[in-house]
Amino acid sequence: MTTLYVSDLDGTLLRSNETTSEYTNSIINGLADRGMIFSYATARSLITAKKVTNGIKAKIPLIVYNGAFIIDNVTDDILVANYFDESVKDVLDELFTNQVYPIVYAYIDEKEKFSFVPELCTIGMNKFLNSRRGDIRTNAVKSVDDLKYGDVFYITCIDSSGKLKPIYDKYKNIFHCVYQKDIYTNEQWLEIMPLAVSKSNAIKQLQKLLKCDKLVVFGDGKNDIDMFELADESYAVQNAHEELKKYATAIISSNDEDAVAHWLEKNYI
Repeated sequence: MTTLYVSDLDGTLLRSNETTSEYTNSIINGLADRGMIFSYATARSLITAKKVTNGIKAKIPLIVYNGAFIIDNVTDDILVANYFDESVKDVLDELFTNQVYPIVYAYIDEKEKFSFVPELCTIGMNKFLNSRRGDIRTNAVKSVDDLKYGDVFYITCIDSSGKLKPIYDKYKNIFHCVYQKDIYTNEQWLEIMPLAVSKSNAIKQLQKLLKCDKLVVFGDGKNDIDMFELADESYAVQNAHEELKKYATAIISSNDEDAVAHWLEKNYI
């Protein structure tokens, strides 16, 4: 039986300082050399995911943007892509009507961009954008209508819960929505994706691609619930959301204690 191991990044494989430790890198690289099939599934883009995992040398496809894409970790080629259809323009209009001005991720002229209107950014958005300073995907635009351009695949709203919760309630059964506070800044986020986008759907596609029979996953957030439900075994780190722990096979130590690497070192055969 061939096993696919998949870990979330932030709050799980990454420590609180947004890095993987030398120990974690050493264990994963060593086990990968022995044949372990390891990947990660993250809400991050490939660019920021690779930046924080640069010590890990896994060479299989990676799941990014919560499953919007599966991307080859060697060539950066997109293997699977999920975009919104034209209905996304109605969603954006609804956001604008409610004075929510998101960061919109899209492919524009075959290049990945995240677009925003600088004058309409919240404090939380500016914190996020400052953390991405120098990113080649940055695309400041002049008007909200410019946010509709390109093949849109991901919408990020960072605003007050009073504004975002009603929008989440309206769209949570129409699109794949993640409503939670950011673990680093404690800002309220609402992420909206095509309904087909999820870590579990992407993992199913990856399992088929790699011909893996068994699935073992690691996570910390509510957006990991779907992959926990799919997995044969699922392990929540000690610092995980209490809701996720209900779905876990077991609770392991925290992300700051290299929980995933310790579990793999002990249990990988």
